[in-house]
Amino acid sequence: MDKVQNNKAWFLVLPVLVLVAFSAVIPLMTVVNYAVQDTFGNNVFFWHGLGWFQDVLTDDRIHGALGRQLAFSAIILAIQIPLGIAVALCMPKRGLWASVCLVLMALPLLIPWNVVGTIWQILGRTDIGLLGYSLSELGIEWNYARNGLHAWVIVVVMDVWHWTSLVALLAYAGLQSIPQAYYQAAKIDQASRWKVFRHIELPKMQGVLLIAILLRFMDSFMIYTEPFVVTGGGPGSATSFLSIDLVKMALGQFDLGPAAAFSLMYFLVILLVSWVFYTVMTNLDKAEGK
Repeated sequence: MDKVQNNKAWFLVLPVLVLVAFSAVIPLMTVVNYAVQDTFGNNVFFWHGLGWFQDVLTDDRIHGALGRQLAFSAIILAIQIPLGIAVALCMPKRGLWASVCLVLMALPLLIPWNVVGTIWQILGRTDIGLLGYSLSELGIEWNYARNGLHAWVIVVVMDVWHWTSLVALLAYAGLQSIPQAYYQAAKIDQASRWKVFRHIELPKMQGVLLIAILLRFMDSFMIYTEPFVVTGGGPGSATSFLSIDLVKMALGQFDLGPAAAFSLMYFLVILLVSWVFYTVMTNLDKAEGK
């Protein structure tokens, strides 16, 4: 006898679907509408096809912003992933100090992004900022508002300070999931500290590290608030990343068509990278399950 399915549970999911439709799908359709049309005002639109996409793909300013964005994400991942692993390895495994360390590591994550930008904007100033004043007293000509290299340094250091703790907490969770039997076997075999890390800890952290890399890449690739508050994208266009150029195009120049095409391509890049990481994580889980 066939079992009768009860579809009443779908009514519980319906409010979520409606909420997603209003908060994501409908705005996305609006962006798609602007991306393929043009207007001369008075709310009169006409078909423009893929013209805006072609303009975006051939825009040298966007090419430069893309290069800066990729460089920033690469630098962030190269610093935060090893540093987060190192911090997690140094944290106590249990006891009161373990709880204290977890709370301290979580504190930077609780600070809003605009507040983080304001903190580092003030900190880096040579007149009232502790960092800027200290560098000036040491004879270092520091001015992130006029020097592109200095602007990059303060933006990278700010992001490392803000988000390395996320990587450390994820790596710490991975370390805590390793059974003590592995360490006991390594101790019996008189394995060195490096071998324990290389053959026990690192393989067991692969899953959480992939999550950390995915989260940090997505966030660094979409970063906007912190560098905008600190440098405004300057000096010149030194720290003008994709998100900053997109906002300038949409709100500053009010070029809604190119901005809509730009945002869709931006979204597709993030979606593609997320899909790649998801595929890698799924295959990794399958390999570990065998």
